[in-house]
Amino acid sequence: MATQHPPSIWRGLARLLHHRWADGGLHQRLPPDLLQRLAQRIAASERRHTGQIRICVEGGLPLSYIWRGAGARERAITQFGKLRVWDTESNNGVLIYLLLADHAIEIVADRGLTRHVPAATWNATVQHMTQAFRTECYEDGLTQALAEVSALLVQYFPRDAEPSGDEHGNELPDDPVVAL
Repeated sequence: MATQHPPSIWRGLARLLHHRWADGGLHQRLPPDLLQRLAQRIAASERRHTGQIRICVEGGLPLSYIWRGAGARERAITQFGKLRVWDTESNNGVLIYLLLADHAIEIVADRGLTRHVPAATWNATVQHMTQAFRTECYEDGLTQALAEVSALLVQYFPRDAEPSGDEHGNELPDDPVVAL
């Protein structure tokens, strides 16, 4: 007699395979030259304000997230902590998180910025990114999101003086994180 497995096991296995398959497409969608341009845009943005911006892209979720049915928001919040985006002097860090397997975009902003920016503003930025990603325009979507986040940070946390050289109060790395 064959063992009957609950449908949730099959869904979990299907989700696992889908997420592992998505890991393979990361470097096609986000080649090294694009990641370098994004890092340069982040650095240029941070010269205009005191906030910190991080981009994190994952093809799929880790196994532990898949088995317990966790989603992109939970993972984005975990990455927000792991990447120390919460650990900025003015509590004004922002994480732009992409989970390619689920076509999910999350923006997690620290409490210093969330005091000023309503959820509808973040939702609009996510919508703009979604529209660009539908046509495989990842650079356009991420560049627009960086511009929108930068404008908010300049509005609420402007840099008082022009930074000299590379010393622009950079608290976190500018390079996007691409996690496999």
